[in-house]
Amino acid sequence: MKILFSPTDARRTTRHTRAFTMAEMVITVGVFMLLMGGILYGYLFGLNLFQITKIKLGASDDARKALIRLTDEIRSANQVQIGAGNLTSFLEDATNGVQVGFAMQIYPDTNHNNWIRYWYETNSADTTNFTKLLRTTDGTNFQRTMPHAITNRVPIFSSEDPAGNYLTNNLNNRVIGVTLQFYQIEYPIVMIGTNNYYDFYQLHTRITRRTLY
Repeated sequence: MKILFSPTDARRTTRHTRAFTMAEMVITVGVFMLLMGGILYGYLFGLNLFQITKIKLGASDDARKALIRLTDEIRSANQVQIGAGNLTSFLEDATNGVQVGFAMQIYPDTNHNNWIRYWYETNSADTTNFTKLLRTTDGTNFQRTMPHAITNRVPIFSSEDPAGNYLTNNLNNRVIGVTLQFYQIEYPIVMIGTNNYYDFYQLHTRITRRTLY
């Protein structure tokens, strides 16, 4: 079978093929721009959501790592005292007084010469350790447990009953409350306050000793 090609038919097909009009080009470009705008907006929204999630995860992880040792030491303690203190001294809250304070002393066993002290450094003259939660075991050397941006307006440590009420005496089965308030999240560094990611950031946990006598 022989197929014949007609030049006349090719010229006729070419003659009737039309290009886009100006209106069609404008509509096509407009639809393309809307599509690209939607893709870019979705991408930017995803980046913003990722940043917010990263901040929340970073805040939770930082707080968890800072409190893990404190929690373990309270749970295994023989005795816990709450009051006021610093690197060289500690004063326990008086009996019949509300058991809250910015310092806490932990006795791991019955030997009261063996102790661990946590305290909140509020001396603004000490620019190195200001607004830090510090820890010492000998009253000479210390280390930073919570190394940034604490701004507590309420006592960090408290002695509570199971309902969360403050106690006025050192009950054996009491619950130790720990409250930390921050003006900055460290990783990633984010300021807290008006027009920022957080207006207020607070960590509160309650810990009970395992050994009750």
